[in-house]
Amino acid sequence: MTAPVLLDYASVLIFALTGALVASRAQLDIVGFAFIACLTAVGGGTLRDVMLDRNPIFWMGDPIYILIAATAAALIFFTAHLVESRYRWLLWLDAFALAVAVPAGVSVAMLMAQPAPIIVLMGMVTGCMGGLMRDVVIGEVPLVLKQGELYVSAAFSGALAAVLLSEVTADPVIVLGGCGAVTWALRAGSLAFGWSLPVYKARPPRQ
Repeated sequence: MTAPVLLDYASVLIFALTGALVASRAQLDIVGFAFIACLTAVGGGTLRDVMLDRNPIFWMGDPIYILIAATAAALIFFTAHLVESRYRWLLWLDAFALAVAVPAGVSVAMLMAQPAPIIVLMGMVTGCMGGLMRDVVIGEVPLVLKQGELYVSAAFSGALAAVLLSEVTADPVIVLGGCGAVTWALRAGSLAFGWSLPVYKARPPRQ
């Protein structure tokens, strides 16, 4: 089993759990849980594969991905009430999913011999778009757009780290491991220590 496949399996599972947690906060039925979990799990990877003209799209070539997401949804449906702070769990699971999905997107683009800018963008798309779709459909402010938080910037930095590491080594463990580590460190730092980017503040026009 190749690195992109393993990373896709992991990111699908973890993102599906975050989707189901969001569904629990919205008090959806079990079908709603499955829909949101699957959308979150495969949304970023689907957009990546469409943009790269990768055929078949990863979950259409192997429907086990959908089964994994649906199983995760069912698990959360029956156990979410046992979790005291579902939002906190959501934030940290989402951070972990981001640190797995960005290397997944990077790995696919690298195997297709894409240039560096596309590799970085595919890492960001794979990591960010599933969660963005999840939050938009539910009607919440997307985590990727929360003021100043390191989310998209964490994905960008991780993907860029992979490109830079690939210039000095061909070892996928180092390249993808470094990508995931940088992504996780920045996103986790944002959650744990409040690391953030400066935000634009409107000023009244001069008279």
